[in-house]
Amino acid sequence: MTAPAPSDKAFVPFVSVQNMMRLVHHIGIERVLTELTDVIEDDFRRWPLFDKTPRVASHSREGVIELMPTSDGEIYSFKYVNGHPKNMAQGLQTVTAFGLLAEVETGYPVLLTEMTLLTALRTAATSAMAARHLAPKGATTMAMIGNGAQAEFQALAIKAVLGITHLRLFDIDPTATEKTIRNLSASGLHLTACETAQSAVEGAQIITTCTADKQNATILSDNMVGAGIHINAIGGDCPGKTELHSDILSRVDTFVEFPPQTRIEGEIQQMPADYPVTELWQVVNGDILGRRDQRQITLFDSVGFAIEDFSALRYVRERVRGTTFYQPVDLIADPDDPRDLFGMLQRARD
Repeated sequence: MTAPAPSDKAFVPFVSVQNMMRLVHHIGIERVLTELTDVIEDDFRRWPLFDKTPRVASHSREGVIELMPTSDGEIYSFKYVNGHPKNMAQGLQTVTAFGLLAEVETGYPVLLTEMTLLTALRTAATSAMAARHLAPKGATTMAMIGNGAQAEFQALAIKAVLGITHLRLFDIDPTATEKTIRNLSASGLHLTACETAQSAVEGAQIITTCTADKQNATILSDNMVGAGIHINAIGGDCPGKTELHSDILSRVDTFVEFPPQTRIEGEIQQMPADYPVTELWQVVNGDILGRRDQRQITLFDSVGFAIEDFSALRYVRERVRGTTFYQPVDLIADPDDPRDLFGMLQRARD
């Protein structure tokens, strides 16, 4: 006896790396970054609705493997992601990821997708969203300290959302800077390769730090940060890994995603437990003023939070609907009688 064909719920849309790239090129990367920035901001406005749990992390000497779950009560999401800085020496990615959306009502998955590319996109979009609220108005120049896999995404997001025209680049590895300049040569940005981090920040209104070493480091020292600067610190994202000298933290207004996670993983892990921070969602909602004046120094101490991944996943789900940018995967066992899973297995032998 032949088993009945699986129902539609058994097939989950799967977005492969190839299809994610096709989707981005179909829409246009700057448009994707702009739209994703808006979707993330929309979800920050309803921040209190979400489950909020710090990421579940498994740390080792080699790196970290994490699960990042959340739900808005109707849709559940999680992301698997790793961070292994030593991978680069083996020709491997430092960060890889995949993610899933599911219906809370049934528990059935509704999307499975690669998230290595999507994490880069959502991280850049989150930086742009924060800078939209915190950076000085009319900012034209960004310094990018750390020119690895995230650099181009960050630059294009800030360009698309804030309209910067100049990008100053520094990395301890000159080939990383050369790579970034090559990749952004047609972006319309005025690109400057700098020999030091100090020279990179000269004339910049926005500074983005994005280095990969899993250690406490001083990428920015206190004398490098003048009045009116906005800093996106996105490289410090696990215990024992920071990029800013603590003296900087003592004179900036710091904005974070979720304090219990950021105090463990972010720049503020260097500071006392009562160090004052503002949750970014309160600025987005208009409850708290972000940038007060042109001389204020603002810091977005970004470590990445599951709600940003939720936003990215729901954006992709909507964007692939009715397209060819996914393939259905027979992921869920779907017996015609839900009590007869064994019978479904037996009939598959025929």
